[in-house]
Amino acid sequence: MPAGSAVVKKALSRDMVSLEKPPARPVRGNKAARGNWPVDPYAQDCPTRLVLDRIADKWTVLLLILLSRRSWRFNELRREIGGLTQKMASQTLKGLERDGLVKRKVTPTVPVTVEYSITPLGRTLSDTVDALRIWAEQHMGDVTRSQKLYDGMKTPSA
Repeated sequence: MPAGSAVVKKALSRDMVSLEKPPARPVRGNKAARGNWPVDPYAQDCPTRLVLDRIADKWTVLLLILLSRRSWRFNELRREIGGLTQKMASQTLKGLERDGLVKRKVTPTVPVTVEYSITPLGRTLSDTVDALRIWAEQHMGDVTRSQKLYDGMKTPSA
């Protein structure tokens, strides 16, 4: 098959991931449907990278999965997710709120009650990130075995 041809023999299954970078597309004229920026996540200045940075974070994934199930108070989320510090919970939730994925509701009680819930936009993403959790659970053993094999092949430097 000649280089650069775009023939697809079959669709990738869930367990298969293409490691090849798609052929370069001309950026000029390739505008996003809802904005005036080029759509090419491989380009350094593509705004989709900002979204990918947000959703590639482990705390974002775990928080979105929980928030897709019900509304949670701040400290409930911290207790539910082991290792999530107050600082990281606060930073991540603020970023998710800024991106329109999470809604923060403050109730003026003593002490103040803060509750987080997923927005309709966040719900469109929650199934996708939950699929990452499911994949991780199903393939954790495979990854661990591969890491041990890889680490065993490494020899200490002299």
